[in-house]
Amino acid sequence: MIRTATAGDVPAIVAMIRELAVYEKAGHEVRATEQHIHEALFGDRPAAYAHIAETDGVVEGFALWFLNFSTWQGVHGIYLEDLYVRPEARGRGHGKALLAELARICTERGYGRLEWSVLNWNTPSIDFYEAMGAIPMREWTGYRLTGEALDGLASAEVAGRTGSARGVPAHPAGSH
Repeated sequence: MIRTATAGDVPAIVAMIRELAVYEKAGHEVRATEQHIHEALFGDRPAAYAHIAETDGVVEGFALWFLNFSTWQGVHGIYLEDLYVRPEARGRGHGKALLAELARICTERGYGRLEWSVLNWNTPSIDFYEAMGAIPMREWTGYRLTGEALDGLASAEVAGRTGSARGVPAHPAGSH
């Protein structure tokens, strides 16, 4: 069964975030606490949403997502941050059911797309996604600022508060 996450699911969600990070060979990078996730999902200004896959009251997977926006389409979309099904529960349809629920939300609300990222080496997930009709966005390269690079850019002197910092255009190409 797929259902909307509740505050009581936060410990299970955090545990599965850690399990996913270990699977993705990045367990050492997890900094999220139950407090972080609770605030993000259920705080005064929720920034993310989650759905739970469960069988007989046992949480077996989750999807954590947030809204994005396409300037080209002029409507929101869903960005799926994490989709995880515990190894012992795989093959029972939970992953597809979680994605189907997010697709349903997109169509019900008039959102233009459902998108996510997958590690290049994760062929079981890639095969799963492509079997459902998902297409890789090979012409796009993801970028990320974290740590010192993020802090450095944040503290950079902004020329005239126009949105330009050290030669960075105010509206980077492809940011739609």
